[in-house]
Amino acid sequence: MGNCTCVILTFIRKKNFLNHTQHEVGVENFSVIHPTGTMQLLMTFLISALAFFVLLSLLILIHEFGHYSAAKFFKVVVEEFGFGLPPKLKTIFTNNGTEFTVNWIPFGGFVRLKGENAMTEKQRRAKGSFGAAPVYARTVILLAGVLMNLLLALVILTIGFSVGQWIPTYVSFDDMVRAGESNEIHLVLGVMIDEVISGGEAAKVGIPEKVVIRNINGHPITRVEEIPTLQEGKSRVTYALSRVEHGGVAEEIEEFSVHLTDGKSGIVIVPFPLELSAPKRDVATAFSLALRESKVMMVQTIIGIGKLFGSLARTGRVPEGIAGIVGIAQLTHGAVQEGFMHYLRLVALLSLSLAALNVLPFPALDGGRLIFVLAEGISRRPVNRKLEVTTNAVGFVFLLLLIILITFNDIVRLF
Repeated sequence: MGNCTCVILTFIRKKNFLNHTQHEVGVENFSVIHPTGTMQLLMTFLISALAFFVLLSLLILIHEFGHYSAAKFFKVVVEEFGFGLPPKLKTIFTNNGTEFTVNWIPFGGFVRLKGENAMTEKQRRAKGSFGAAPVYARTVILLAGVLMNLLLALVILTIGFSVGQWIPTYVSFDDMVRAGESNEIHLVLGVMIDEVISGGEAAKVGIPEKVVIRNINGHPITRVEEIPTLQEGKSRVTYALSRVEHGGVAEEIEEFSVHLTDGKSGIVIVPFPLELSAPKRDVATAFSLALRESKVMMVQTIIGIGKLFGSLARTGRVPEGIAGIVGIAQLTHGAVQEGFMHYLRLVALLSLSLAALNVLPFPALDGGRLIFVLAEGISRRPVNRKLEVTTNAVGFVFLLLLIILITFNDIVRLF
């Protein structure tokens, strides 16, 4: 079992990446199979598979390279650099005493350092052993993987916010509105009918859901709070509506005359961005946004982890938004369909998720191992080795079971 273990899970909601992609390339579009369509479908699958392999490899290798390079810098012997988790499948090659291996479980990676599982103080303090390195050196080695993931994400996000003119992630609609008011983004607001209440007046005249209200009785609508005022005291109004198609609002307008009861038509309305874009940004501004985006996504990951354990404790189920290896493959396919910059953003957000997850103080993860190192530094004496090794072993088994559960949940959601 590796000293520095990297586990691949993510807490990104799939809808943020798939959008309408599944609809465009879904099975219904291939109901009539012909040679050209079959070849196109095959090429799409191969490109997505390659993109998934590159994504997974990059995230793991960049993380483990951080541990590897830091260990080499502090003269700690690296015995094995593993892609995937044990048991071992094959040794690829050996270089400078380090065995580079491929392992059976493709959900992460690890770097095994000399003396990591040594039970005696003599073995632990042997030359080149992890335990013989100063506390500060061991701290850097354990955090190096997380720092590399963070660095990768910052580079990609800085490029995205400058060259790609990406829209930052906002945790609330009010945050997005404030960003529009400060010219951080270009935002034109509208109002969408999110739900039509069954049996209500709107349902009776056939008003559809997920449409934008252009105007009411000729008055343009830009805010939710305008509608109750316009409808107050009226018995009937005319809605001018536009459908949302392929991520944009259609130009065509449909009109519906609807009766009101106490000023209400039986619809649930929500704010909707009619226009949303970002201006060109210099590198400094883009880097500042990248730092903020990193903070937002890592916090959301930690919140997601809390919801995961809370849901498992209450219901025994994996909550919506938690994805394992199968879910990541789905996200990758959707991102590839959307374009290269969309794919890059997925790499950045997964890298941040990986950093946040692995820095948590959970046994077997980098953060969990760091706790034992810091405890030794504070107490100025070694932590009980049997306790440390046993704790990390139990944590490792728990993580494997969690991975299996989340992967099973990913597969179930496919059907």
